[in-house]
Amino acid sequence: MTTTFEKPILTIDLVPLTVRDGRLCVLLAERGQEPFAGRQALIGGYVHVDKDCNLGETARRVLRDKVGLSKLYVEQLSTFSGADRDPRGWSASVAYFSLTPFECLQPALNRTGLDLVDIAAVSGLPFDHDLIVRAAVERLRGKGAYSDLPARFLGESFTLPELHRVYQIVLGERINIDAFRRKVLERDFLEATGEKRTDEGATRPSALFRLKSAASVFDRRF
Repeated sequence: MTTTFEKPILTIDLVPLTVRDGRLCVLLAERGQEPFAGRQALIGGYVHVDKDCNLGETARRVLRDKVGLSKLYVEQLSTFSGADRDPRGWSASVAYFSLTPFECLQPALNRTGLDLVDIAAVSGLPFDHDLIVRAAVERLRGKGAYSDLPARFLGESFTLPELHRVYQIVLGERINIDAFRRKVLERDFLEATGEKRTDEGATRPSALFRLKSAASVFDRRF
């Protein structure tokens, strides 16, 4: 006797984060189909078993196909599931967040239906997307306090004042710049490029740095 079971809906949802005009922002998409057609939501998609070897590949494929983004930092966040989160039926979504310099994400804003929204203004998204966005921001702020994650919002090279500013934006708090410089250099996750650039409002050029490795975690907070 064969027992049949209803198959759950399996998708991924993406929280593409960036920093624009000193604010942490998320890229949202207008839904083209029901349910919730015409409303802004997270960018997501179904798992394609014929194309995706794993969920990480699904996330990168969706980012590439729907947003035109590739070669960026993507991290798995959590799984959100239940019978009530999707009106189509019992569903499970594995959420990922990505960190992108605004200059790299900006071309995506030319695509129809995509919009960059300040995370402070995110509210009333369909499904459980408000919860997913909050979880992504909490993960970023928690992990960003003891890792180099905030630097992923900057370009390939940056000055220490630029790095200081982006850490303050991500963590949502003021950080003493002298102490920050000292800790950054102590933790040895940067290397000098040998070049300099003058930041806006600065009176003299600052040395340019870049990240040494793919990811660094520190033994204590900034």
